[in-house]
Amino acid sequence: MIDISESVMQFLLALIVVGPLIGAVAALLPAPPGLRGTSPDQAVLRHGVTVTGAILIAAVVLALGFDHDQPSKMQATTDISWIAALDVRIHLGVDGISLPLLVLTALLTFLCALYSYFKMPMGPSPKGFVALLLVLESGTLATFAVLDLVLFFLAFEMVLIPMYFLIARWGGSEGVTGGRQAAAWKFILYTLLGSVVMLLGLLLIGLNAGTFDMVALATDNGRGLSTSVQLIAVLAIGLGLAVKTPMWPLHSWLPDTHTAAPTVGSVLLAGVLLKMGTYGFVRIILPIAPDGMRTFAPYLAAFAVVGIIYGSLACLALAKQGAGGDLKRLIAYSSVGHMGFVLLGIATMTPTGVNGALFANIAHGLITGLLFFLVGAVKERYGSADLDTLAGATGAALYGRAPRLGGLLAFAAVASLGLPGLAGFWGEMLAMFGAFNPAEGLSRPAFLTFMVIAGFGTLLTAAYLLIVVRRVCMGAQPQEAPREAPQAGAPQAGPTEPARFTDVQTYEFAAWTPLVALTVLAGLWPAVLLGLTDPAVQKLLAGGKS
Repeated sequence: MIDISESVMQFLLALIVVGPLIGAVAALLPAPPGLRGTSPDQAVLRHGVTVTGAILIAAVVLALGFDHDQPSKMQATTDISWIAALDVRIHLGVDGISLPLLVLTALLTFLCALYSYFKMPMGPSPKGFVALLLVLESGTLATFAVLDLVLFFLAFEMVLIPMYFLIARWGGSEGVTGGRQAAAWKFILYTLLGSVVMLLGLLLIGLNAGTFDMVALATDNGRGLSTSVQLIAVLAIGLGLAVKTPMWPLHSWLPDTHTAAPTVGSVLLAGVLLKMGTYGFVRIILPIAPDGMRTFAPYLAAFAVVGIIYGSLACLALAKQGAGGDLKRLIAYSSVGHMGFVLLGIATMTPTGVNGALFANIAHGLITGLLFFLVGAVKERYGSADLDTLAGATGAALYGRAPRLGGLLAFAAVASLGLPGLAGFWGEMLAMFGAFNPAEGLSRPAFLTFMVIAGFGTLLTAAYLLIVVRRVCMGAQPQEAPREAPQAGAPQAGPTEPARFTDVQTYEFAAWTPLVALTVLAGLWPAVLLGLTDPAVQKLLAGGKS
């Protein structure tokens, strides 16, 4: 680690939050003649890579300058009065809980920008695409960096509009415009309705406590809020966060959105946007309204384990032969199950469970981000993500046709099912350990039941992912027929037998290798992440006392 002054750390965090917004404005302006090159479209895509790369470097330097001996302490803090009448402040800071999410967001956005430079989604001008991508990054980073309830809400809402347009204008493929626009509307309506309810809960807390400062509220640990206020606030805020997470049964917007979104949209939605909901549970509800959370925790855990089983059963139904299941839709339903483990860990209200939830957050971002990249690559090569189309009569045979792509898909699948030694294992295991011995005041028999149900969900997860690997990666490689000149009126080769099938390209390796490496690193050396989160979680649950 390196020694960086507090003022430089403050500047870095401010740059990470505001830099993408400045880059978004610059992307919409005409490029200077010297930077325009032969292709203005490529110039603006290169601009996106440059800006997201600079933000990633700033995030890495911030992480290196972070005092790892005091991860529970808010660092790189900026605290400036903004709306004095309401005591709303521009309050920024990072601790061991938010720092990994900041770095994950910066990394995934850079990889998406890099991937798009070589494989731009079909749609309007790249200018709008790059600007929306950068606004989305700024809103997500701000959500993890702000320490004021009003600013948190504004950042939380800031991501909705860019994601809506990314889905509606660059999503799907030719001929499915209606479907992608319907999915975009479903996404924004669900999340906006949830956000309205969440805003009422945030205002209720701020007005009753006399401050919107999240650090002061966490230190007070609910002592300034009556039990009834806490109950109403947890219910209102929890509903808004549960929609974004997404928690069963408020998840129905997710599969349609993922199916219609472009590859990079799905990566960012699964990799970082879903984490905004679970982060809100940890940062706001757990420390600020502990009595209200304790009342609702068993219900949250029950919904979480239902989501685990429901998501797995939905994936099994999509994976079976003849179901016509879409591979992107299947991965989306798998997110419902995986985020169920995150919610279960939070519901235990124990350091073990909450640490497991935070670890599972990061693991899900790495693994599911990689899965959506890979599924996008398969769809591009075959022209379809339909499992029956991919498998055909003999199986897609990725191991034979594109061994590197097949190997990566199998790797991501076994990481997602929680193979020990990879990132997916630790979060789910710790969440179930937390359920084995929940916090004082919670029913242990109920949580033991939830733990058993969640354990059964891991078996279902392994079942559907192994079915997907068997159907997509295995099978007999079709023999190439001798090429003859096509006769007039002869049918052309369908998407299941492309004339030319390429393996992983160089730019794909560049975009996917960091996710593979971090999945292995987090699996083999979980202390890197848990060493950051544990002291911060202990302080959070103890009411701001280290």
